[in-house]
Amino acid sequence: MSKSKYQTMGQQFGRRSWAEPWKIKMVEPIRMISKEDRQKAAAEAGYNTFLMRSEDVYIDLLTDSGTGAMSDRQWSGIMMGDEAYAGSRNFYHLENAIQTYYGYKFIIPTHQGRGAEHLISQAIIKKGDYIPGNMYFTTTRLHQELAGGTFVDVIIDEAHNPTAQHPFKGNVDLDKLQALVDKVGAKNIPYVSLAGTVNMAGGQPVSMANAKELREFCNKLGIRVYLDATRMYENCFFIQEREAGYQDKTIAEILLEFCSYTDGAWMSAKKDNLVNIGGWLAVNQADVAEKARNMVVVYEGLHTYGGMAGRDMEALAIGIAEGVDDDHIASRVRQVRYLGKLLLDWDIPIMEPIGGHAIFLDAKRFYDHLSQDLFPAQTLAAELYIDSGVRAMERGVVSAGRNPETGKHRYPALELTRLTIPRRVYTQAHMDVVAESIKNIFDTRKQTKGLKMVYEPEYLRFFQAKFEQIK
Repeated sequence: MSKSKYQTMGQQFGRRSWAEPWKIKMVEPIRMISKEDRQKAAAEAGYNTFLMRSEDVYIDLLTDSGTGAMSDRQWSGIMMGDEAYAGSRNFYHLENAIQTYYGYKFIIPTHQGRGAEHLISQAIIKKGDYIPGNMYFTTTRLHQELAGGTFVDVIIDEAHNPTAQHPFKGNVDLDKLQALVDKVGAKNIPYVSLAGTVNMAGGQPVSMANAKELREFCNKLGIRVYLDATRMYENCFFIQEREAGYQDKTIAEILLEFCSYTDGAWMSAKKDNLVNIGGWLAVNQADVAEKARNMVVVYEGLHTYGGMAGRDMEALAIGIAEGVDDDHIASRVRQVRYLGKLLLDWDIPIMEPIGGHAIFLDAKRFYDHLSQDLFPAQTLAAELYIDSGVRAMERGVVSAGRNPETGKHRYPALELTRLTIPRRVYTQAHMDVVAESIKNIFDTRKQTKGLKMVYEPEYLRFFQAKFEQIK
């Protein structure tokens, strides 16, 4: 597949609209319940959008994880499921797809991404280790901590500034990484945790040049590099668009090169790979693969299914090839940009530049009268649902959790509310509804008082915590 036609049409013909590279064959009805019922549903859920019933949601932008629409070819693949307990032919199809498009040698399927995070953390990390990374992700950091490690943020400073216009805000700061090496020693750093794109920074990408420099740095010290490849297709789009020398390369070519600078990857296949469930771990080292295969039998399932049915592995293998298509990924990012542009035109504060999978509302600037102790990002997600039935999610102090040593809240520089766009699901009309609702609550924002937390679980509190409105 050649690089996207969308990138050249505007230059050839002046302004030209783009359209999704698919047509709708089946629909799922949705409905908006009354505002009174939305207020009741929000209160019953403790103003936590994760605890709401999906049937009470009008436009669901909670996550892009497993919420995309599969193609007719993927659904056909579902009917070709080989449900043998061992040696399913669908596993070998999946193995070949990952080796072809990502380039890794050894493939271990898992039930979803955090299963792969668990395997790599337990296989590599020992108590007292430090794991540097380009900003934390909630489940990744927790698995690293449960394995005895300590996460250290080594992302560039621009990533923590929502208005900075750096084209690759996901880059690793090698000076910060060197400072960590000087402090704890290379032998206590089992790997660098590299995410492309960086979810908690607003879907910001890593440059190819930074990946190369990181590889060279780690080679000198014997440190491995493992990639969170969950949204790497989007990262490759930004490289193709912004980095010199890659404009004429396909997304598939860019992906293969980027992965070549890493030692392995874990994947939540529910995002880029276009399936509703599934994940995988892929590594190049035989010893790591052996450990992971031993553990997958204990925690997930046999090493040739890893918690997935054969039919799910078949849909995943097909989704890998569909997801890397240039026209698909171009239209995916452009829909996100469409929503972001509407908000910027109304001077609504968002994370910039616009990322690949979501719009991140800057709740600190949106509710500049609320302190982080009043959970502004959580408040914004709740107010958006009450106004229009649109479900978003918090990415701020609630997601950051507590420091395990002090027990106090972590206060991240970024306090964001994420509007995550599922793949191949919504139209631009849906994006218009979302934007107009945000504009409405922005215009009345000073009336909002914030939330207080009334229930907090031990782990990953953003999933299950409950709140009450401050009157």
